[in-house]
Amino acid sequence: MRSAYIDIIGGVSGDMLLGALLDAGLPLEDLRRVLDRLNCGGFEISASSVKRGGIEATLAGITLDESGRKTRNWDDFERTIAESSLSPAVKSTAQEVFDLLARAESAAHGVSKEETHLHELGTVDTLVDVVGVIAGFELLGVEQVHASPFPLSMGTSKSSHGVMAATAAATAEIYRINGAPVRAGGPFGPTGEAVTPTGAALVTTLASLDPVSFTAESTGYGAGNRDPENVPNVVGLWIGETARETASDLPIDDDLVLLETNIDDMTGEALAYVQERLMESGALDAWLTPIHMKKGRPAVLLSVLCRPADESDLANLVFRESTTLGVRRRRAERYVADRETIIVSVRDSEVRVKVKRMDGEVVGVHPEYEDCREVAMRTGVPLRDIVESAASAARDSLGG
Repeated sequence: MRSAYIDIIGGVSGDMLLGALLDAGLPLEDLRRVLDRLNCGGFEISASSVKRGGIEATLAGITLDESGRKTRNWDDFERTIAESSLSPAVKSTAQEVFDLLARAESAAHGVSKEETHLHELGTVDTLVDVVGVIAGFELLGVEQVHASPFPLSMGTSKSSHGVMAATAAATAEIYRINGAPVRAGGPFGPTGEAVTPTGAALVTTLASLDPVSFTAESTGYGAGNRDPENVPNVVGLWIGETARETASDLPIDDDLVLLETNIDDMTGEALAYVQERLMESGALDAWLTPIHMKKGRPAVLLSVLCRPADESDLANLVFRESTTLGVRRRRAERYVADRETIIVSVRDSEVRVKVKRMDGEVVGVHPEYEDCREVAMRTGVPLRDIVESAASAARDSLGG
């Protein structure tokens, strides 16, 4: 499998990742051609060779004209992506990145998505960064991306919000949402804003943060605009081949908590409500298992898989919404297959489909039930036919 490893040396941003892709062998003209599919104009992309510390790197430059500097909102970005002629996979992943950015900005500033002011994120170069990086990996044939932990910066940085901590609130929120590992470098760590929200959103969306072994074929370095003395302001990119995957080779997500409780005095409807609330509140999964308790009493085992950061809130929800008097907890691990979500059209409606891969090969497509149900209810077509049509459309868009 063709894999890439992002080495976050001094920081990471969207344009630094673009520079690393170009430095690792992505032709600039190929990148320009795919960005033309956005059909939005307002920008020109270039590349130049620079030195950061002792590292030769590529600086990706994005020049905006008057239309490119026009401030956009989340809906503008979503509409541009949806109306573009980009591949379905690039569209889906780009939308995932923007959804993450919107969640993080909203949470960081305590306002709704519609009320967030994008400021630095609101010009077309954010769109170019996100789409260019995702499409760049696709153009290089990269099927799997891994990354190092994120470096925590020291000091402060300036933005349209004023003087802030070097790690922006939205960037920290992205780390929290995705459980991303960070490293503190002490006096030898980066200063100022080393990781931008866009860089954090791209890496946590595209990459596994678990270790990987592969044979390197090419390397590249993308430069940031700053040139500090203590840490080279570059991100490294290694591209090569990993061995064919088996289940034991899959990344292991070991930062999980499993909450469990036995319940024998609630109705099925009430238990289903608890399960639904748990999923809405951040659980990775929640399920109900029939069991027998002492003296043969029928009961249900309620299980909740979650991140440690969400454990307390979810345990409290179980106590509030169920009759249980105690909740067990233990650390858990799971193998994680490579997956993505694509969007297909069925009966003039968009349906999300989860795609599972092993060693780059599609081994499963799973249409989202709620989307299929909505189409079935609207059209009167049997649900099973909608599910089959969505799965077939997904396989066609993936080339078989």
